Amino acid sequence: MKQKLKDEIFKKRKTLSKSEIKEKSTIIRKKLNSMPEFKKSKNILTYVSFNNEVDTINIIKDLLIKNEKNVLVPYVDKGKLIQISKINSFDDLEPKIFGILEPKKNKIKKIEINKLDLVIVPGIAFDKNGHRIGYGYGYYDKFLGKLNKNAIKIGLCFEFQIVDKIPQEKHDVPMDIVITEKTILKLQ
Repeated sequence: MKQKLKDEIFKKRKTLSKSEIKEKSTIIRKKLNSMPEFKKSKNILTYVSFNNEVDTINIIKDLLIKNEKNVLVPYVDKGKLIQISKINSFDDLEPKIFGILEPKKNKIKKIEINKLDLVIVPGIAFDKNGHRIGYGYGYYDKFLGKLNKNAIKIGLCFEFQIVDKIPQEKHDVPMDIVITEKTILKLQ
């Protein structure tokens, strides 16, 4: 069931034009920026978007320009675990695994997971209880299970990526909030 759902959502996401992604992502970014949970957070980890995901590149650039918060991005180590690095400039990033932008080796400023206030999480689909379907590699599942209980987990997606129910597995960690261009689901 999960694979069928993934395939359907991927197919829909691939049909989005660059202008649709930009327009919907701008609305999502404004909603995120207006949230008290986002405003009060100091250490924000966000995925770096690729492949028709909700654009986080402009979120990252906005945060870097304002310079009021620590901008953190994930990178994958040799053990296939997500690590966290602070970045000071978008130029600190380069394409790595799957073409996803990650910190250049000489720009890594490792941060401990317990320092995170807020984590912006990618997903192929989210349900109305905050559960998600990822890409299937388990990077985020392992990572999210190690977060401190006060870290807020926010999933960003387009409205068509919200489904009624996703089959749960014991290692799944639900989001606290899911934001689309049409709605904000506060779940915890």
